[in-house]
Amino acid sequence: MNEHLLATMPTTRLRGVGTQLATNLTKLGIETVQDLLFHLPLRYMDRTKVTPIGALQPHADVVIEGEVRGCDLVYGRRRSLMCRLQDGTGIITLRFFHFSNAQRETLAKGGRLRCFGEVRRSSSGLEIYHPEYQFLDQLQPLPLQQHLTAVYPSVEGISQARLRTIINQALSLVSERSLPELLPEKKCQLTLIEALEFIHHPPSTAPLEQFSNGSHPAQQRLAFEEMLSHHLSLLQLRQAIQRHPAPSLNGDNRLQQRFLTSLPFPLTAAQQRVQQEIGADLAKSHPMLRLVQGDVGSGKTVVAALAALQAVASGFQAAIMAPTEILAEQHRNSFQEWLEPLGIELAMLTGRVKGKARERQLQMIRDGSARIVIGTHALFQEGVNFHNLGLTIIDEQHRFGVHQRLALREKGRGALLPHQLIMTATPIPRTLAMSAYADLDCSIIDELPPGRFPVNTVVVAKHRRGEIIEHIRNACAKGRQAYWVCTLIEESDVLEAQAAEATADELHLLLPGLNIGLVHGRQKPAEKAATMADFKRGDLQLLVATTVIEVGVDVPNASLMIIEDPERLGLAQLHQLRGRVGRGEQESHCVLLYSPPLSRQGTERLRIMRQTNDGFRIAEKDLELRGPGEVLGTRQTGEMPLRIADLQRDSHLLPEIKDTAISLLAHSPDRAQAIIERWLGGSQRYGQV
Repeated sequence: MNEHLLATMPTTRLRGVGTQLATNLTKLGIETVQDLLFHLPLRYMDRTKVTPIGALQPHADVVIEGEVRGCDLVYGRRRSLMCRLQDGTGIITLRFFHFSNAQRETLAKGGRLRCFGEVRRSSSGLEIYHPEYQFLDQLQPLPLQQHLTAVYPSVEGISQARLRTIINQALSLVSERSLPELLPEKKCQLTLIEALEFIHHPPSTAPLEQFSNGSHPAQQRLAFEEMLSHHLSLLQLRQAIQRHPAPSLNGDNRLQQRFLTSLPFPLTAAQQRVQQEIGADLAKSHPMLRLVQGDVGSGKTVVAALAALQAVASGFQAAIMAPTEILAEQHRNSFQEWLEPLGIELAMLTGRVKGKARERQLQMIRDGSARIVIGTHALFQEGVNFHNLGLTIIDEQHRFGVHQRLALREKGRGALLPHQLIMTATPIPRTLAMSAYADLDCSIIDELPPGRFPVNTVVVAKHRRGEIIEHIRNACAKGRQAYWVCTLIEESDVLEAQAAEATADELHLLLPGLNIGLVHGRQKPAEKAATMADFKRGDLQLLVATTVIEVGVDVPNASLMIIEDPERLGLAQLHQLRGRVGRGEQESHCVLLYSPPLSRQGTERLRIMRQTNDGFRIAEKDLELRGPGEVLGTRQTGEMPLRIADLQRDSHLLPEIKDTAISLLAHSPDRAQAIIERWLGGSQRYGQV
């Protein structure tokens, strides 16, 4: 048998797999016999022992045996067939809502049955709905199963029994030649074949506690290889990018020194360390791929400006891409204030820049007169041509899909790829940073500038809303400013805007002496920008907003934030919103105004927010509560389609996975590619470069 046979053998080569079943299997991502082997169980049922009817408990999956003592049609809300099954210890009802006349006649004749199903409690006693059953012959005893029964992910048109049959066929074809071992020796306790046999057919003696928490060696063996496949795909992406040359940005540092001298504050030690890491990368002749993490207020924008100045000093352009127009505008204002005195011209490109103004910006980008270009995703649209792009800076990476940041890379000129710096103020748990961002080097600004006060967070129920409104009145009377953030469960800009407008109207009535502004996603960009400018100047004392202010709003005089219905948001988003206050020198407060009763998860989220301002601790808790797909967003993860691995549970494997991946790519690239294809198939996470 050819070594790669199972990886290329179509499922139609198996008995009983025709065109229709093969088509249904493709809906599960199964096209080959090898794919069947890696279609892993969701859970298990124990059919290895018979439970006496008298010992049954509700919600248990059980095998029972007994004699049919009666079978009747019952007419209620739905017609059903009810059979009573009795053994020496008790009696139970088998109920069928879908049945044939032949089935009804066969069951009515009595006889002994072996049944399997879930026990339910009803008004008439214990029942099993639609059990699987077999007739027992006293002359030919029916053996019980010797192993636990797997339950697989499925789709309409494929029964569990059919899946088990064809997976068993696939297992019968497995050999060391047909399913090669791809991991280096001594990486795991079990071989791949041993692990697959155990996962599909666990013995009745299998330690169920280990199985339920995913710690059994067979599960860990497969989890290791699955996580390794994702890691390898990202490292391949990194290697493919770094095979291209990049401009060596090693111009003199006079511009950077003039900029640092003009700042009213010194850099923190963490900022200096990260700037040095970036500077060393930019001087190399292959593309930098670096992620900079820093909690809200840690000074990432200054570090980005220093990187941009290194590009400018070397004769190249730098582009800064932000996910929202508000954040792009914020960056433009900061960079203009810092860099125009240095004689550096900026261009701004967002969706709101149109007509002649847009053409003028495009011309400045094209002819190179704009050394630094700031914008939204409009930067990587067709028709935007850079003169000599040397560095791209992507802010709030989690808001962009990976393909979007790679698209901006294509704006480089000729054979040279621009360096790439990615920033996020949403701290990424170490587990996710090592897995979902394996293609990036990582720097952390883990120090806040001196003089920053931690935000005092309080959790208040809605019935005390009047007290909070009075608190706003008092704070604004002392010259402070405040935010009121409206949230909605529905993914609707219209409903969110209506809720914010209603809240603003109410607060106008309750706080008649205050100037109140309103910002939401349905407004025109110019209207939003004007309101934000008024708030920053201090012309507005209270800003009612939706979560559009989550990032990019920097008003040092704002020291009070009220977040209404915070239980609707994830921890990372709450932390980002809270980061809009505490940016000045006065003590700041965040009020989480919730609607009781809270769910257990909602209670836990608000408890963490009250306890800590540490973004990394909050990120770890967010991962625990919501899982990696929600934390990173499906655009980033490709929905992280893990079959058996769990990023949190199996995080202890990551250091060894990282070392193994580097070694395989260096010494056994063919084996690395085979691991990727085995687990990810044709849908490698980010495609080819």
